[in-house]
Amino acid sequence: MAAMDEIHLATLMRRMGIEALYPKRRLSQPHPGHQIYPYLLRGLEITRAGQVWCADITYLPMARGFCYLVAVMDWASRRVLAWRLSNTLDASFCIEALEEALDRYDAPEIFNSDQGAQFTSEGFTGLLQAHGVRISMDGRGRWMDNVFIERLWRSVKHEEVYLIGYESIPEARRELTAYFNFYNLRRHHQGLEDRTPDEVYWSTLQTVRTAA
Repeated sequence: MAAMDEIHLATLMRRMGIEALYPKRRLSQPHPGHQIYPYLLRGLEITRAGQVWCADITYLPMARGFCYLVAVMDWASRRVLAWRLSNTLDASFCIEALEEALDRYDAPEIFNSDQGAQFTSEGFTGLLQAHGVRISMDGRGRWMDNVFIERLWRSVKHEEVYLIGYESIPEARRELTAYFNFYNLRRHHQGLEDRTPDEVYWSTLQTVRTAA
């Protein structure tokens, strides 16, 4: 019942143009035995696809219960490269999303995430290191360091999740597949000069490959 109340409230707020601004729920807690990496994006001009990827986890309410969503996103284009759903917060679904992104696209120069145990796990960081990727992590409590994926979560929830109220994870997976296809291919972004993530991703990636 609480999940339905949350969905209903969010829908009413969206229709009224009201949006709460607050740091996200801390889903990925640090692990005391894992290495923490420095934040590498401060002052860095990020202008092309493949330069920086980022990842984060968010909580999705359903009509009965909840699940977790992780996404790997290209920073410059906002393109969602891979994602996974899970009903637990272990690292495996994050590693699966990263593996898919690395299988489908050239590895980025830098990968940014928060300091959560999923992203500092040996399975996750080892995969990045094996592909020669430099690892960057947000400062503790600095959710704005990964601001573009935070904006992705806002879009996903207000344009999709809160409007439907998934009954199950299979339904959520099916509906999110359609949403992310729309998001990448047809959703225009003011911050991208009214272009879609796909347009920016492939045009800037092509520029890099042509120049090389």
